[in-house]
Amino acid sequence: MLGLQIGGTELEKENGLTGAERNVMECLWASSPRTGREATEYLEKSVGWTKSATLTMLRRMTEKGLVKCDGSGEVRLYSPLVVREDAAMRETGDFINRIFHRFPQKRLTHALRSLFIRQRLKRTEKNRKLPGNGFC
Repeated sequence: MLGLQIGGTELEKENGLTGAERNVMECLWASSPRTGREATEYLEKSVGWTKSATLTMLRRMTEKGLVKCDGSGEVRLYSPLVVREDAAMRETGDFINRIFHRFPQKRLTHALRSLFIRQRLKRTEKNRKLPGNGFC
């Protein structure tokens, strides 16, 4: 279950954002609220979407509770209802679950510890090669 923070409430969603939903969220996280036209221009440049594709995604995401549509004025304004950090945490958790699916906890802990140690060794080696640190 995914718990995404939405306007101060929790949205339960079985799966994370789809790739297409992520594109829309990136657009809205970059700047919001956006008009449908602004979102269309952004997504046309960034991923090559048509106006129809963009407006369809905005409508569907509004229906799903991922995006807020304010149509009280002359134009509709769209804002994200998903907090970027919550989506990132969910995607990170999904990734870890896919990679380490069915790993016993000990093996997962060992794998993560090994990764951490390798990263630390890389940084240490890089620092040794820097001029002025006393190493040749």
